[in-house]
Amino acid sequence: MAETGVKFYDLPLEERRRWVAEQAGIPLSEVEMLSGLPGLTPEQADHMIENVIGVYGLPLGIARYFRVNGRDVLVPMALEEPSVVASASFMAKLALQGGGFFATASAPEMIGQMQVLDLDDPASARLKILEHRQELLDEATAVDPVLAKLGGGARDLEVRLIADSPIGAYLVVHLIYDVRDAMGANAVNTAMERLAPKVEYITGGRVHLRILTNLAERRVARARCTIPVSALAFEGYTGERVRDGIIEAWAFAASDPYRAATHNKGIMNGVDAVVIATGNDWRAVEAGAHAYAARLGRYTSLSTWGKDREGNLVGTLEMPMAVGIVGGATRVHPAARAAIQLMGVKSASELAQIIVSVGLAQNLAALRALATEGIQRGHMSLHARQVAIAAGAVGDLIEKVASRMVAEKVVRIDRAQEILKELTA
Repeated sequence: MAETGVKFYDLPLEERRRWVAEQAGIPLSEVEMLSGLPGLTPEQADHMIENVIGVYGLPLGIARYFRVNGRDVLVPMALEEPSVVASASFMAKLALQGGGFFATASAPEMIGQMQVLDLDDPASARLKILEHRQELLDEATAVDPVLAKLGGGARDLEVRLIADSPIGAYLVVHLIYDVRDAMGANAVNTAMERLAPKVEYITGGRVHLRILTNLAERRVARARCTIPVSALAFEGYTGERVRDGIIEAWAFAASDPYRAATHNKGIMNGVDAVVIATGNDWRAVEAGAHAYAARLGRYTSLSTWGKDREGNLVGTLEMPMAVGIVGGATRVHPAARAAIQLMGVKSASELAQIIVSVGLAQNLAALRALATEGIQRGHMSLHARQVAIAAGAVGDLIEKVASRMVAEKVVRIDRAQEILKELTA
């Protein structure tokens, strides 16, 4: 809001929504869907899950300053944790000085798994399946003619022999399936169900489980950014000191799984918030991310940080990103539809590229805080407002109580209640 001199977060809620609509070039009525007021109704929710009694809301904020592959985008983020939206926005603003984020995504190929048991000779059965590879692929593609018309469908078939398991040897058939702009679980699971009888006939075995895997290692999104070392300097910290501190903090996560778990959780703070806002399956994305982080036999960091020849900070993030813009809640939930429209994405690939960029920005924010002033300073300043509200503060008293607690560096509900009592005496 530099053009008016008023900071975005100081605007009233309605004016923020109007500004977002103007910047995104979409009707205000679409942005109003993100306010929660005309959002998902209990009647709509009743068709989505079982035993519905209502709906549950989350705060939805807008992360600013993101430039992904040369395009500026406003990013909706739905989560309850303070400081995430603000820190992601600030890191995106720093990244602008290096051109923003550059992202890619591989083909939207998901993997379906089929467990084949009770085989007389698993090794021979494996070869028999591969001999019928094209027949099986054609059958799988025919399951969804609409998807096939859009260019999707079965791409490959792989068969693994599990020689040593608690139940003995068996086969695992992997169906590689291009799901285009869908998340793909339903399409893949349906194809696996269709193939099961044929696989049983070919092998003489018994197909047990047939289901998609969330380790979507063939559907990976990648993002990178360069932060000029001069942009990292602040409050007595030189750019070089901040850069080296970030790299050292990343090295901790890269080499120690205890640290890597929290490091990657910070990445997912950004990732999940966008996944939820767009009506996608955040549990599937979480599962895929953590499995991918351990795919080499040891749990480690999903991101990397280092410096280039000029001494600038460079970061990368690579992770599975099974998200869609068609089907499921992305079409049923009005706020999810509005979120996708707000970002102006035209494909699942483009959405994945934005999400992985947000994850990298959020990772940078956490590492920068840890390497300098500590994670609590910014986080607790915002958390103090929640504590003040929980203590009973309303209106202007919320900020007054929160400010006192932050100044005292004591953010607890008992202290908030004491301050509130003093201010209202």
